[in-house]
Amino acid sequence: MSIYRKSLPQLDDAMFITDAGLETMLVFQDNYDLPEFAAYDLLRTEQGYEKLFNYYKSFIELANKHQKGIVLETPTWRASRDWGNKIGDSVDEIIRFNRESVKMVEHARNEYSATDIPVVISGSVGPRGDGYCPNIFMSIQEAKDYHLEQINIFSETSVDMVCAMTLNYTEEAIGITLAAKEANLPVCISFTVEQDGRLPSGESLENAIKIVDDEAQGGPTYYMINCAHPEHFYDALESGEWIKRLRGVRANASKCSHAELDEAEELDDGDPVELGQHIAQLRRRFPHMNVFGGCCGTDHRHVEQMLFACS
Repeated sequence: MSIYRKSLPQLDDAMFITDAGLETMLVFQDNYDLPEFAAYDLLRTEQGYEKLFNYYKSFIELANKHQKGIVLETPTWRASRDWGNKIGDSVDEIIRFNRESVKMVEHARNEYSATDIPVVISGSVGPRGDGYCPNIFMSIQEAKDYHLEQINIFSETSVDMVCAMTLNYTEEAIGITLAAKEANLPVCISFTVEQDGRLPSGESLENAIKIVDDEAQGGPTYYMINCAHPEHFYDALESGEWIKRLRGVRANASKCSHAELDEAEELDDGDPVELGQHIAQLRRRFPHMNVFGGCCGTDHRHVEQMLFACS
């Protein structure tokens, strides 16, 4: 079972890394055809399992090398009922893939982590609709009911927490937070923003955080931003009580908009060195931010440059 669930180590000031853009690596670098962008699909074969296992192994080794803690997200961003149905998986199969995903990451942690390096396993939750565009709007109760199915699966495994990524409107974030609280799991809410620093729904990041905190029994354990380049949101971050709730970033390599990325036929992996410098600038400006990693277009090079720049 979880070794960190009661007290997540990344809640202290020490810098943690995450993994990177798993799905874009698989599609654009490794030429996998992921149905509905679902990385869990690789668990159907031994070759796919080995590919995922080696991905997590490489990031644990990077954390060991730099003596930093790491938060690893399970490959389950699409492993919920609606997305599974689109792929052709039954409810029972989705349950199995979620459990197998956790076991695979746990296996990598147990085999490759150094004893003095905290390796946090996070159950990855994705939006019910599109991650770039809020095409499905749910009420708070609908969102809670939908996501509780997957979060309850995680509660029966060794995950230390759950993280909902690429959320783009507040009702879904509130529902997920309430579902995680009911399942007795720490939860991170990670919003995505457009080039103007606002959520795709048009809400400001500040208001979104305040609303979720007000409506979801004090809010999640912490917040992050993901699937955006730092230049898109840097100016939207201001001093205040709300900013203290924002603990980290999983940054895109590309400076392109979500619409441009959605149409891209080639990977834009940006400039790893420059991205690392952007992350270091964020850490200097907001020292309480301490969890950094990659999203679309990133791999171990980008995360290691973040480590170099922040050292």
